[in-house]
Amino acid sequence: MPTFCRHNRFIERCPICSKTLPGHEASTGISSRRAKASTRVRGGSERKARTRVQSGDLRIRHEGRAADDGYRSELVPGLRASADALRLAEEIGFSSGRLLALAADPPGLYADIRALAERDLERATWACFLTAYLCPLEDASSPNGDDPFAGIRLALAAEPGAWSPEGELPDLDGVPLGPRTSHDPARGVETLIAYRQWVERSGATQALAFVGDPAWGPQRRFERLFERLALPGFARAGRYELLVLAGRLGLYELSADSLHLASARGLSVEDPATLAAKRVFGIGDPMLLERRAATLAQAAAVPVEALDLALANWISAQRATLGFPHETVDGGAFERAGDALGL
Repeated sequence: MPTFCRHNRFIERCPICSKTLPGHEASTGISSRRAKASTRVRGGSERKARTRVQSGDLRIRHEGRAADDGYRSELVPGLRASADALRLAEEIGFSSGRLLALAADPPGLYADIRALAERDLERATWACFLTAYLCPLEDASSPNGDDPFAGIRLALAAEPGAWSPEGELPDLDGVPLGPRTSHDPARGVETLIAYRQWVERSGATQALAFVGDPAWGPQRRFERLFERLALPGFARAGRYELLVLAGRLGLYELSADSLHLASARGLSVEDPATLAAKRVFGIGDPMLLERRAATLAQAAAVPVEALDLALANWISAQRATLGFPHETVDGGAFERAGDALGL
């Protein structure tokens, strides 16, 4: 009896479901057509690449992805390898563990910011902004080799009153930058000026700017501030991280309502978390990406904000620890993510 697939075709003739049949790869007809198509595409791509190289705008991205081993999950339809799914679960465990530590026992400069907020909220908020904007260093890039916050401390020490309209902004030339930094040395202090102008427009103090409307709930406040902080040179990752830090460290009542991936559209360099989401969830529409990310977060029982760093690290060659020990992990989140992904 002929067998129909979920696409209402004979399974042998369906270009999608036929791949699951035994011996599919041994089909010489299909293989030869693929080889010819690959040759045509490769030849055309090489000709286009040569043309673009001459114009100086060719960009090549190398991505290391595991081989297809038959892995499939409705939660992550873009993944085809269990190794990729396992790595995603590991990054969710690390990111969730970081969020828990930020709220309970933050390390290094994070702890200093929390303590400072009790006596000087303005200075603490400025330190939080610089931390998100410059980004903590990884071990290999730290001048001291052991202080991931060295670059941020340099900027904070340069001018203690920089957060106020009268203060002189720090000189960021030569300040070491972390892997998720928003700072472009070519811009100088342009973004810092834009941030201070935003504060002045929003009520003259950072506290008033971050509180906004007192009637807002934590998620509404996160959403509105994320929109308002779309400043020149302040990338999506920096804005998101700033609000996560300010909320988790207890400076303001903030809670992420989504990943806010739509704001990364139109950038010359695509946001890593957004690019990873497209790969993992197998779609490019921002609304559907947000929906699938929320579904994954719910299935793994983690805050949706945990997926921001998890996705960015998943697609990166090296994990960005952001000032936390490499062994940081939320074991429960890792197990739940693994179970949800069918590992």
